[in-house]
Amino acid sequence: MATSSVSKGCFVFKPSSKKKKKTLSLEDHFTNSSDDGETATRRFNICQELWDMTKSETGMLQDELNKKILDSLLEFIKRSASSFQSKVNDWASVMRASEIPTAALVLGVNVPDHDMTFQSLSELLQQSVTPFVVSVQAKECAALKHLMQKVLERLMGVDVTMDDDEEDGGQHIAPTHHKRVHCSLSSLCDWYHSVSKKYAGTSPGKKRTSTAKDMPSNPPIVVIFKDLEAFSPRVLQDFIVICSRYVQKLPLMFIFGIATSPSTIQHMLPHSVSSLLCIELFQSLSCTQHLATVIDKLVLNPQFPFKLTGKVLQVLVSIFLYHDFSVRNFIKGFQLALVEHFHSQPLSVLCCSKKEALAHIQTLGHEDVERVRQLPSFMRYVETQEPQKQVELLTKDQCVKEVCQSLLKALRKYHKNYYPILRCLHTLTSSLPKYPLGKQIRELHISCLERNVWETEEYDTAMQLLKLLAKDELVAILQKCVVILSSSESKKMKAAHGQLQSYLAKFDQLDNLSAEELMQDAVSPEKELHKKTDLYQLQKTLLEMKETRRTKKKTPFEVLRNQILEFVDSLVRVHLVPPESKPLNEVCYYGSSGVLRRHLNATPRTSIQTALSNPYCYLQHEGLKTDSSAVSNAAPDICIVYKLHLECGRLINLFDWLEAYSTVVSAAEGKDPDSTDYGKVDELKHARFIQAVSELEFLGFVKATKQKADHVARLTWGGC
Repeated sequence: MATSSVSKGCFVFKPSSKKKKKTLSLEDHFTNSSDDGETATRRFNICQELWDMTKSETGMLQDELNKKILDSLLEFIKRSASSFQSKVNDWASVMRASEIPTAALVLGVNVPDHDMTFQSLSELLQQSVTPFVVSVQAKECAALKHLMQKVLERLMGVDVTMDDDEEDGGQHIAPTHHKRVHCSLSSLCDWYHSVSKKYAGTSPGKKRTSTAKDMPSNPPIVVIFKDLEAFSPRVLQDFIVICSRYVQKLPLMFIFGIATSPSTIQHMLPHSVSSLLCIELFQSLSCTQHLATVIDKLVLNPQFPFKLTGKVLQVLVSIFLYHDFSVRNFIKGFQLALVEHFHSQPLSVLCCSKKEALAHIQTLGHEDVERVRQLPSFMRYVETQEPQKQVELLTKDQCVKEVCQSLLKALRKYHKNYYPILRCLHTLTSSLPKYPLGKQIRELHISCLERNVWETEEYDTAMQLLKLLAKDELVAILQKCVVILSSSESKKMKAAHGQLQSYLAKFDQLDNLSAEELMQDAVSPEKELHKKTDLYQLQKTLLEMKETRRTKKKTPFEVLRNQILEFVDSLVRVHLVPPESKPLNEVCYYGSSGVLRRHLNATPRTSIQTALSNPYCYLQHEGLKTDSSAVSNAAPDICIVYKLHLECGRLINLFDWLEAYSTVVSAAEGKDPDSTDYGKVDELKHARFIQAVSELEFLGFVKATKQKADHVARLTWGGC
């Protein structure tokens, strides 16, 4: 729209009749990249249901695991608040000379998970103890004035001004309609005493809310330091000293979030400052235990239809163990695998509940049936059938659908039997010396997913060690296995449960037999040696003893123990076969470990070099398609500068570099190579070049050098 007028004026244009571009939803992004729209929508809905189930299960698990430590923290804060309540005017005597109640919360090195814990803690405190809860981080509190400002603003909900003579030389600029207060704890005292009156019993003419009824009349002020190690020690010390002077007027409490060790407090605070704190230590659950519960809930759950192959699970566990120890990131990786599976595998429409899967099979089209026929596991299944059956499976779609129903039922029965036997085997072997099959159940699970576990040397070692267990140890482990099998609804597991109980009953009979044998006066060959005898009888007795030791009979306990171990071995060989041997396992199992590793365990330098040397890979612009050694004049400035710097040695002359850059840019502008202005450096090109070089220096490709004033040093070699 344009106007032509010789005078200045204000022109009004009616809005265009064209509809605004519709923002794509998650479902649109999921379905637009798929050829089959209806099936893609169904897959998206199933994926969304499993995603929501994952979030709810892990959220409930997080609350359950944190419940113990959060309850302890709440009890500590309530106890400290009640002490202030009982003797408001004698707070110093109660808290021993102006000590501030402080909870040292050791959360571990899994820093990404800390936010969830602090969020739950803040919500619980605000619901049951005090509405005055504020959280601060080190990155926003570089100086004492910033820390004071953040605490006051988040508590009071107003803008806080700074002194004019402070280092930054100004005030906190705020809209004129907002209330502003001075940045000091005296302002906080005045505000607190005016606000806390509504909690001191029932106010005249007003009723207290249900939340306020449960809170004390003078609720404490809780300041949470999320990352104590990252705070400046000087800032922290000054803040504690200032707060200690107001502790008789304000019921202040601190919570220190510690990632490493409680000794951090001693390293950061001198004794003169730490003596102002009344510190109580709280230890959270270790991240490895948290991961074990998450894997038990998501991965080792036969009711959850989505499964991970051994390689994918190994990638997620390796990232957890060698990078961040973050259970939250492990769950995100699991969810990414879930989305990738439903996005890339059209037959994942059958990865749902049994009833829905059997119904979806009947709605499969011809293309979906062909996809079933092309599955490697289904092809192996067809090869095992009779010739007549093979022809029907390859030519009749309805026959494939009927077979798929029976195969999916068999796959679900396999999962119902697999996990109880896996847990039993882990129970038997997790306490053995040197843990031949792994200390954690995830290690055993990965081994069973990748190979026949009974063919490994570690399995043979475990079975040999089990034969060395004492009777009491073996019985205790078998009783745990009985409990595991009793919780299964599978018929085969119920039969195994009954068989195992019968073996345990025989152990009780062994005790009775051994007691009866002790009552007998049977004379052993060793006792014969103590009797008076001649040389012939002595020789005969020694020969009998030698023969007995050579052909020693097994005791009733050894016979029964071997029978039980053989029974367990038979269960392992039947039910712990790898899932790859089961037809249609591709429907439920996600196995693209390379894709998952590329998304979760990125290599920044490789990505940056790829983007600089081949910008088409990311920008997808046709004008950027060139050979790997050529320099595209349509590329961004930083890409041109990067390509030119690859042609230089250790030291790069900035003037020569600028001349080469100007020549390439002139070609992009379409100038005549024979003209005098071609390749000439003007102010705009100079500024663009300086910016591109600065960006390369920021990325770590070049740096300034003192050897030559007009040169820079190259820091990397080679390129993508």
